[in-house]
Amino acid sequence: MARIAIIGGGNMGEALLAGLINSGHPARDLVVTEKSEGRSEYLTRTYSVRVAPLADAVETAEFLILAVKPGDVESVAAEIAAVAAAADPTSVEQVLISVVAGVTTGFYESRLTAGSPVIRVMPNTPALLGKGVSALAAGRFATADQLSQAAELFTSVGSVLTVPESQMDAVTAVSGSGPAYFFLFVEALVDAGVAAGLTRAVATDLAVQTMAGSAAMLVERVQAARSEQSGRPDTAAVELRAMVTSPGGTTAAGLRELERCGLREAVAAAVEAAKTRSEQLGITSE
Repeated sequence: MARIAIIGGGNMGEALLAGLINSGHPARDLVVTEKSEGRSEYLTRTYSVRVAPLADAVETAEFLILAVKPGDVESVAAEIAAVAAAADPTSVEQVLISVVAGVTTGFYESRLTAGSPVIRVMPNTPALLGKGVSALAAGRFATADQLSQAAELFTSVGSVLTVPESQMDAVTAVSGSGPAYFFLFVEALVDAGVAAGLTRAVATDLAVQTMAGSAAMLVERVQAARSEQSGRPDTAAVELRAMVTSPGGTTAAGLRELERCGLREAVAAAVEAAKTRSEQLGITSE
């Protein structure tokens, strides 16, 4: 098993730590860096993992998973570079994996030892339950094997796919922000149910369980299409919607109103706005 240092013990750092342990990585091969003493004690008590200063954690790890706040990236990258510069040149090459939103691989490459492999990852909040999706993008010096190993690490918190780094802002707009779009739709569906005469408790149960069941159906359809190579995974939502919609029925009437009110246009505008904002907040090598 690879030795892994998780730098930053916040929600995403903890999600990755829990996922790695649950997927079989022994706690002895994991180390966490966390500034808060209370948080450090919690992580040690909960996961039986070693918490160490950043320099100690970096010195012994093969993979460095950076999960700090964007404002801390500059100082942390400088400290990692200093440790790497003093390391034995014959030691195993370290791979930096960044889950910090908006920070490019070029930013790290310009600050670390020349030729350092960097991989950028955009996970999303369902990773906290092991049901997330993570998009990976390799920097200039990361090899195919290193990208494959990084992908394997992130399967511990959900599904994984690889994209060019130029698409990461779009990834952020779809999967990073996507859970909030989903929650807003559920909130609106609950409110509509109350307006239609249901109690809020009943409307909530109906909306939440309907969304959960519908998502499970969609996942099953997509997986079946991929494994059996029968059908197209990218049209699974269209096919299921058609299956639920009887001609001239209640669902058709409801869908017609959603289309009339511009649901597709609103979603497209939301994704474009989130993508643009991600581009504006980006931290590059400059």
